[in-house]
Amino acid sequence: MFAPGCPSNLTPFRIGDKWAGLVVQCLEEGPRRFSELRVPLRGVTPKVLTETLRALERDGMITRTAYDETPPRVEYELTPLGRTLFEPMEACREWAAKHLPELVAARQAYSG
Repeated sequence: MFAPGCPSNLTPFRIGDKWAGLVVQCLEEGPRRFSELRVPLRGVTPKVLTETLRALERDGMITRTAYDETPPRVEYELTPLGRTLFEPMEACREWAAKHLPELVAARQAYSG
C-alpha cells in the first residue's frame, strides 16, 4: 500500500476529495457546461473546478468537448469508466448514513 507503484496511488480521487465526487454526481444525467456545474457546486472556485475537471479528464472519467461556435461552448460528460464510480459512491453514502452519528460523536469528543 505504501509502495510507490501501488495502484491506490493511481485512484481518480481520494475519499477526502470534496469536489470530484460531486462533479461526477452533477454529470450523472448528461453533459453540462462549466457554468452549469457552478450552480449546484456554488462553493467551488473556478480554479478548483477547472483543476478537478482536468484531473477527471486525465483519468478518463469525463470527456471535454469543445464546439466550434460563437461564443465557444464546452461540455463535460461522464465516460463509461466514469459511470462505474456510482456503485462505490453509493457504498460510501450507505456507510455514512449508517455511521454518521458515531462520526459526529467522535468529532465532538475530540473537540472537547
